[in-house]
Amino acid sequence: MANWIINNGLTAFILVVWMAINIFIFVWFYLFYALREEFFYTRHILGHALAWARAPAAVLNFNCLLILLPVCRNLLSLLRGSFVCCGRTMRKQLDKNLSFHKLVAYMIALMTAVHLIAHLFNVERYNDNRRNTDDELGMALAKLEDSHNTTYLNPIRNIDTDAQQTPTYFLFTSIAGITGVIITLALILIITSSMEVIRRSYFEVFWYTHHLFVIFFAGLVIHGIGYIVRKQSNTEQPFNTTFCQTRSSDWGRIQECPVPQFSGGPAQTWWWVISPMILYLCERVLRFIRYMQAVTYRKIVMHPSKVLELQLMKNGFKMDVGQYIFLNCPAISQLEWHPFTMTSAPEEDFFTVHIRSAGNWTDKLIDIMQNLPEGAQGPKMGVDGPFGTASEDVFDYEVSMLVGAGIGVTPFASILKSIWYKFKISNPTLRTRKIYFYWICRETHAFEWFADLLQVLEREMEERGMADFLTYKLYLTGWDQGHANHAWIHSDEDTDVVTGLKQKTHYGRPAWDKEFEQVRKENPTSVVGTFLCGPSVLATVLSKKCAKYSDVDPRKTKFYFNKENF
Repeated sequence: MANWIINNGLTAFILVVWMAINIFIFVWFYLFYALREEFFYTRHILGHALAWARAPAAVLNFNCLLILLPVCRNLLSLLRGSFVCCGRTMRKQLDKNLSFHKLVAYMIALMTAVHLIAHLFNVERYNDNRRNTDDELGMALAKLEDSHNTTYLNPIRNIDTDAQQTPTYFLFTSIAGITGVIITLALILIITSSMEVIRRSYFEVFWYTHHLFVIFFAGLVIHGIGYIVRKQSNTEQPFNTTFCQTRSSDWGRIQECPVPQFSGGPAQTWWWVISPMILYLCERVLRFIRYMQAVTYRKIVMHPSKVLELQLMKNGFKMDVGQYIFLNCPAISQLEWHPFTMTSAPEEDFFTVHIRSAGNWTDKLIDIMQNLPEGAQGPKMGVDGPFGTASEDVFDYEVSMLVGAGIGVTPFASILKSIWYKFKISNPTLRTRKIYFYWICRETHAFEWFADLLQVLEREMEERGMADFLTYKLYLTGWDQGHANHAWIHSDEDTDVVTGLKQKTHYGRPAWDKEFEQVRKENPTSVVGTFLCGPSVLATVLSKKCAKYSDVDPRKTKFYFNKENF
């Protein structure tokens, strides 16, 4: 448990606080509508469904305030820079922005469902109230109205339609009903298109559908203008609700029972969402400004396994290790922006991305680049960023474990290049004294574009007498017997048959218990940063290993897990 707290304690605390706020808001507003005197007559018609509709609405407002903040990338980068003086644990929370974004979205979906179901009951009860002649108080409340349309309680004013059709008619003729339908449909489309299988296989569907959030927020702001839920406005003395509820025939005739007056409360959602909406609008304006800035191509390289390398230049562009950018190619789509980790080092005067074929957008971009005439510039490219990630903190640790899966090696390419430059100029600020690098690939071609950098680092470390600084292991998970036989025949050679490196390629997957045990043994008093850019399944494994092999004794080895998130 202590080891788990080291890696996840602050995250758990933040989630507990968030959940506690949600529960408090729900309970507070539930009791507010269930007990307050001004809603006494409203409760007579609607019963408990009133509180069950309003409490989720309040929780919805709170979470709609939060939902946009985790995707304000520039805000997060600003906060990450502000937390430099704070501990690494605080900065790690910013790397879990998308997980929190999803969690808030689930809460919005749940509260929307409860709110919707409760209001369906409310509409039915409003309809029954207009037609039920057995309830004297209910009939008196249903008949309340005035020429200014402000003092009534029951919002269903037209009963000329069939009783079965009235709720549907009301739903599609009132502001609250129409906007409620639009909001619900938009939310269903957003959530269903965000499923993992859709995002991976049909990213464009996810991308375009997610922008229905504009309609969602517009409908949300307008939704409360209909004043469907109304409260009594003349509850002050001499009005006595307990006395008057059984004397509806005497309303307006005796001093203690004036005719009840009702009004709808002001729309409140915009109070909650206006600030994050302004922040997000500023985010989009800044993105547009960056899009308009010129980007030039320094070099375009096509690597094996359909991996495209773009070396780009942009005035005033500054980056740090492991950061990522968003790319937009108007020749493919004016609206789509896709994230890519930069593989270049901050010490270089250009920035590089490696793009693997992984969908329609990347396939079209690769086709365009392959068909360019020799020496020609590529299509117009918009660049937004750079944005911070967990890998920025790699040099804050004395010892680092870097784990990349497939194209997930890209942030570590940036880190290793930066290390090479730091050694080249003998940078005295480099705190890191040991790096363990693991790269897991399915096919041999994937190693080719990165092997050159590792060869340079190998020579550099040997020349400086620092061969122990970098320990790297490459794992090939996709191979056949013929390939294994070929590797066995050449096993006595000094260099690896796959990569040309002195370190031989391993076949299969890493034995993580063995690796963590070795790192702990070699660094008995160090804080080890474990960084992953890869699938969530591997993240779960490494997170558990970090907790398992961390020592409770503050003087001994501790592992901190960090994962790239886009």
